[in-house]
Amino acid sequence: MSEFFSNINSFLETILFFDILFGAVEGVKLPFLVSLIVIAGVYFTLLTKFINLRMFRHSFNIIRGRYTTAEDVGLIPPFGALTTALSATVGLGNIAGVAIAVSIGGPGATFWMIIAGFLGMSLKFTEVTLSLQYREFLKDGTVMGGAMEYLSKGLAQKGYVKLGKILALIFAVFMIGGAIGGGNAFQVSQALSAVSKEITFFQHYPIVFGFIISMLVSSIIIGGVVRIAKITEFLVPIMALIYISASIWILCYHFDKIDDAFIIIFNEAFSNNAIYGGAMGAIVQGFQRAVFSNEAGIGSSPVAHSPVKTKYPVRQGLVALYEPFIDTVVICTFTALVIVITGVYAHDGAYTALIETKQGAALTAVAYGTVLEWFPIVLLISIFLFAFSTMISWFYYGERAWVYIFGSKYSFIFKIIFLSITMVSTVVSTDILVDFSFMLFLIMAIPNLFGLFILSKDVKKQLDEYLAKLKSGELDKEAIR
Repeated sequence: MSEFFSNINSFLETILFFDILFGAVEGVKLPFLVSLIVIAGVYFTLLTKFINLRMFRHSFNIIRGRYTTAEDVGLIPPFGALTTALSATVGLGNIAGVAIAVSIGGPGATFWMIIAGFLGMSLKFTEVTLSLQYREFLKDGTVMGGAMEYLSKGLAQKGYVKLGKILALIFAVFMIGGAIGGGNAFQVSQALSAVSKEITFFQHYPIVFGFIISMLVSSIIIGGVVRIAKITEFLVPIMALIYISASIWILCYHFDKIDDAFIIIFNEAFSNNAIYGGAMGAIVQGFQRAVFSNEAGIGSSPVAHSPVKTKYPVRQGLVALYEPFIDTVVICTFTALVIVITGVYAHDGAYTALIETKQGAALTAVAYGTVLEWFPIVLLISIFLFAFSTMISWFYYGERAWVYIFGSKYSFIFKIIFLSITMVSTVVSTDILVDFSFMLFLIMAIPNLFGLFILSKDVKKQLDEYLAKLKSGELDKEAIR
């Protein structure tokens, strides 16, 4: 069985990470999937006339409730939807992935990571707007949204009925696999690895850790998306505050080096440094880290936004602009700055072994530990919170995909499967399952981006209509004061 899944993983990896440079740049590969998402990000940024920049302030006003109306329909507030989506993206990638990107692509990768984050904002806006446009309120009181809905319904309106249904079904299957593996098994195993180093009891009794975290998860998911949103509204700001505070502490300690760090990052973004593969190596690593971190273009987070209380689909799309900004432009950049300023990324330094084995979390811990001796405790708390929050959000994603395929009355089966995997992941190696699920997670982008391109003009029309109402003052009149 393991050989079977290994062969599938190899096949999918060959497709998704096919080098479109055909080896033209030695030591550097530009994966097909990454380039596809980057192209989509550029396209939607231009189509929406840089919506990621010009509507940033208005988006913040929506989040703080200024544009709440009596006609809003949904289950959770805009901020709750945002934090639910963020809890799925802000995670171990912000800690480990960034360190790997900088050590492989050099400090210049940070610059391109930020650029990719801004492009990802436009993609998120498009995905979430379509999710709200085509969402469906089910008889059990829940909401069905996300790529499954806009692929099936949106493409049907364009005359592609069968194609839309097939793509929606494929997407749903892939999302279930991604939720079980990457959103569950991987998170549990990583959290257990970190916690057991500090609490040795779990090294001998890992199943106890599995039981504890499964009970915590079940206590949240039993309340549905409303309870998930309430927990993430509380948890995500705390997670971000803990990690960012530690980062700011490091930067203040090395305040005199911040200017030099930005100069290094900018220069390396366009340099021909052979050690890191030159400018192309920085571009690839920066964009790849951003894509894998904020999930823009993957089509997962629109599910979290679909139950939001709103009158206009565009309005929540604008809220979603903050996802890649917080995840990539802010949190990932803080990690990158610390890595650069402390110099632990250098290939000729004392941490070469960590770089060569791609132990990103350990490298980040070393960087922060140069100033904060107690950082391992902060890292432990961060990893646990990141893993736990990712699990509850990805449970919701997987459960919605399961309901899309099998119906609401069978949702309890997915809950049983999800919680069982949580327990099993602490005592059995799930490497093959995790690798396979990550491939499914990434391949979700292909049907999703196909649908986004076809429906892009519809989003542009909705945006223009919304902006016209905003300019005329109509939206201010509707708002509850």
